[in-house]
Amino acid sequence: MGSIYSSQQRALQDQYDTRRIADFIEAGLVHPSLTAEEKGFIESRDMFFLSTVDAGGQPSVSYKGGASGFVRVANDNAIVFPCYDGNGMFLSMGNIAASAKVGLLFIDFETPHRLRVQGTATIAPGHALLAQYPEALFMVHVVPAQIFINCPRYVHTRAKAEASKYVPQQGQPTPVPGWKRIDIVQGALPARDQDKAVAAGGLLTLDQYQQSVMLGQG
Repeated sequence: MGSIYSSQQRALQDQYDTRRIADFIEAGLVHPSLTAEEKGFIESRDMFFLSTVDAGGQPSVSYKGGASGFVRVANDNAIVFPCYDGNGMFLSMGNIAASAKVGLLFIDFETPHRLRVQGTATIAPGHALLAQYPEALFMVHVVPAQIFINCPRYVHTRAKAEASKYVPQQGQPTPVPGWKRIDIVQGALPARDQDKAVAAGGLLTLDQYQQSVMLGQG
């Protein structure tokens, strides 16, 4: 495994006299395979942040949430997680198809604690675990390259209030998200989502939807 640092990062380390601690961290903390403790931490999370890069180098960061344990570590030390229905833009997934480079940030806001994983991802529509995730479109398979913990110093301590009602559950109908009930988006929705607004309580104007979001009801 080569150095994780670029020449630009080295220049800043030298400017601010942090090269020695950066080398210490790289030598002592950065590793390519998940430990048992890290596996347990990842599989206990109900959210993480995913960073990706498109073919032109434009980055994107996305929040990914699910039921506790929705991210798993496979037998080959790979990290796998489902891609659920979103807004149809497929920014992160398209970036993975284009460049494959990803960064994953797992955080426990209550402890606090955080773990960073950098690696290579692929879209896996035929993955063996897909059937275990209701409504998942496909799985994402991540091969880690660099894994390391981060200092939790600036992580604000927060407590979880409740799980999202929109996370798909086996044997339970998933509510229609409010934005799919907005009147002006009906004609642009995928065929599978058209006509769901009426059964979900009727159409909403854009103003009504925005008000519901501000009230935490979106």
